[in-house]
Order: sequence, then structure tokens, then C-alpha cells
Amino acid sequence: DEALAAGAGEDYGLDGVFRERTAPLFRFLFEKYWRVGVTGLDNVPETGGAILIGNHSGGLPFDATMVAYALSECAGGPLRIVRPLYDRFVEGLGPVRDMYRKLGAVPARYAVADELLERGELPLIFPEGMFGVAKLYEDRYQVGSFSTSAARLSCRHRVPIIPFAVVGAEEIYPMIGRSSVLGKLLGAPYVPITPFFPTFGLLGTVPLPTKWTIVRYRVTAVASN
Repeated sequence: DEALAAGAGEDYGLDGVFRERTAPLFRFLFEKYWRVGVTGLDNVPETGGAILIGNHSGGLPFDATMVAYALSECAGGPLRIVRPLYDRFVEGLGPVRDMYRKLGAVPARYAVADELLERGELPLIFPEGMFGVAKLYEDRYQVGSFSTSAARLSCRHRVPIIPFAVVGAEEIYPMIGRSSVLGKLLGAPYVPITPFFPTFGLLGTVPLPTKWTIVRYRVTAVASN
């Protein structure tokens, strides 16, 4: 549609200046706050299209920012900008949507992923979708049902799938419940309920400083029909 075409023409709002300005914040989160350890960066091709897929968790999608930061700042090779695909409800959250897009995120649509892969970029897909970040603490590190979108895109574009695992993000918001009522007020599917929020108000929204590990696995084959 016209809106999608316009988004592609403007690279979906990607803003290099904004990325530079916010880099110190993400560097602090990566190096000091969550002390993220990364292995397997050499399994990501330096050029050409590929699809990153992994487990989703944490109540809010901080895992996407840390995965993207690792690829753009820690690879030691050519800069690769990761393009996370975000759920459609984010389009209704104006400031959040704009920030996501400036950092490189794009709407979760096949047409968008097709366009990125044709350009040789790195879309990031969480096959569990929003249900991954919505997992309760008692369900941590259990992968929920997931879509086959990554496999379909791999077959269509003949690009590799690079799976990864994020360990540690499950504990940043130990979710004991979800409030769809509060979520509806904010235009989101839900608001996480934790031992600290809403009891401690805004202070309770601060994610816990857990230790993270991100592992990327080698994949040598492209998905086939």
C-alpha cells in the first residue's frame, strides 16, 4: 500500500544521527547494566541477507536492542544494522513507534521483510511474537508456539537463518501477571505486573540488572521447500 511504499522510500524512518546519540545509553546497558556476554558473532555473514531468529522474553523488548547493539557495535567487522520486526500494535503508540523506527526497527509485514532481504539486510524476527515477552516468570525459558514466517522468508529469498538464544532477559521483569485493562488504556495488549510494579509506581518499571548471555549458532544450510 501507499504507506508501506513511503516507509520503504524513507528506509522506514532509520535515523543514523539518533542512533549515534543514543549509543552511549545502549553501551551502558550492554556493558555495565546487563553485562552482556556474546558468542558466535562470527556466525553472522558480513554481507548479504540473513534472518536472525531467537527466543523472546522480558516483559518489554529490551532483548531486541541488545541483540542489535551486539551486531552493530561488537562484531569487529563491517557495521551491520539489525532491523527488528515489531508487532502491529506499536503503530498506534506514536512516540514508541518513532523511536523504534529511528533505531532501525520496521513493521512486522512480509512485504517489509521481503524488501529488506532483497537489499541484503538483516531482519530480526522473534517467532513467538508478543507472546514471548508476555511469558510469566513461572514459564521462563520455555519457548512458546511460534510462527513459520522466518522459514518461509528463507525459502523465498534463499538466505540463511541464524538462530540465537538470549539468557538472562527473563529475569529483568519477573512477571507474575498481566493487566489487559491497563494495557488497553495505553494502547498495548497488556501491562506487565511484577512484584515491583505497580506497587512501587514508576520506580517499579526499572528493569533488574541481571547478567545476560547471547549465543548465536552456526547455520550452513538455507531452508528449502
